[in-house]
Amino acid sequence: MRAPPPLVLPMRELLTRWREFLDFPLVRAGGVQFTIGHLIELVILLAIVWVAELVFRRMFLARLLSRSRLRPSVQFAITKIARYTFLVIGIYLSLQAVEINLNSLAFLAGALGVGIGFGLQNIVSNFISGLIILAEAPIALGDRVEVNGTVGRVTEINLRSTTVVTTDNICIIVPNSNLITGTVINWSHGDPTVRTRLPIGVAYGTDVEHLRKLLLEVAAADPDILKNPEPELLFVGYGDSAINFELAVWSSVSVEKPLRFKSRLYYAIHKCLEANKIEIPFPQRDLHLRSGTLTLQNGNLVAGAPVIEKSRVSPL
Repeated sequence: MRAPPPLVLPMRELLTRWREFLDFPLVRAGGVQFTIGHLIELVILLAIVWVAELVFRRMFLARLLSRSRLRPSVQFAITKIARYTFLVIGIYLSLQAVEINLNSLAFLAGALGVGIGFGLQNIVSNFISGLIILAEAPIALGDRVEVNGTVGRVTEINLRSTTVVTTDNICIIVPNSNLITGTVINWSHGDPTVRTRLPIGVAYGTDVEHLRKLLLEVAAADPDILKNPEPELLFVGYGDSAINFELAVWSSVSVEKPLRFKSRLYYAIHKCLEANKIEIPFPQRDLHLRSGTLTLQNGNLVAGAPVIEKSRVSPL
């Protein structure tokens, strides 16, 4: 019998050691033995799942949704849900492929869940809230929302948090649970057309019919104000120093840049009032001054006959 070549014995020894290395147990719990070979196999399978999800989302799902007539916000929600579903299924199948029995790990998972449940309850709450936002779409990508007095545009929706960018380009990270349990004003939900009211005060004695005509002309000249519903000048009431009105106009662009929209209208209103010499009053108060003489009677100061003087003071 011929002896094996000199290189065969080192090769066999190397393979034996490699198999022993792969079979080295890392974790033994609940009847489950997880070896280094299982770990390497699991990493490769998870990498394949990640690449497959990327190809599925960009090559198939994106093309399919682009041909549909769904709104971009709905397409974004479908993409997010499909991505996470694909990853969960892929991870589950990868664990099954490396012969990890998830049922045998239930006790271990339960024990760990009790220990870390309290620390992760906020994360779990935000995670569930993120799924609700993506499924029901009360807030969609690109919507203009107001959260706790802060107004901005939704630029990104993730499972844990939502990113809102204000008009000053300030990025705010809002936990998803706040969007579900708190009060959120969505200016873009459904119909983006909203009514904007601009308070205006004029001096007493102003011809209100002439004022109404002038302000409605200013509203009609603005290209961003809708003709239907028509603009209105609402008579609010009589103030201490002015007659108060509100110019109510409808627009579909005021949601995008509300401050610039109001500023442009106020510039036009101020120019119109100045051109027609309509006074914009400032607060006034009537101050009554009393002057007289003081006399001493029985050790007490007694005011003499007062002289009443009246003057009007206008605080700046």
